[in-house]
Amino acid sequence: MFLKEEKTTRDATYQDPHLIIHFQRQRVELDGATLTLTRKEYDLLAMLSQNAGEIVPRDVLLRQVWGYCEGIRTRTLDVHIRRLRKKLEPFSDRYIETIFGIGYRFQPFRPRTAPYEMQKRMAVSAIA
Repeated sequence: MFLKEEKTTRDATYQDPHLIIHFQRQRVELDGATLTLTRKEYDLLAMLSQNAGEIVPRDVLLRQVWGYCEGIRTRTLDVHIRRLRKKLEPFSDRYIETIFGIGYRFQPFRPRTAPYEMQKRMAVSAIA
């Protein structure tokens, strides 16, 4: 399920209001600026975004991005996630979610809504 090569050729890009990933050109843009990513950072982001909304387990990422065999213990993935998040700032916390003890999930960008109390006040003031 986690290797989606056919999706890459079918869906040549991921795009939202801030992030564009051109899979065939292996190019990433954030707010119009091209990001400089290492090969592994790009592969990691591509794999996560092609599985958007799904939790991708650590061992799957290590196996498919790095070619490690199952059971390898390494901090490589965590280091690359941290570097990738830094490059995706100020939106990094909205794109890459850590699922503790399991893996990571890419979440497509969604604008944050106002807190419930603020929405309620706005609705009441609109009626008045």
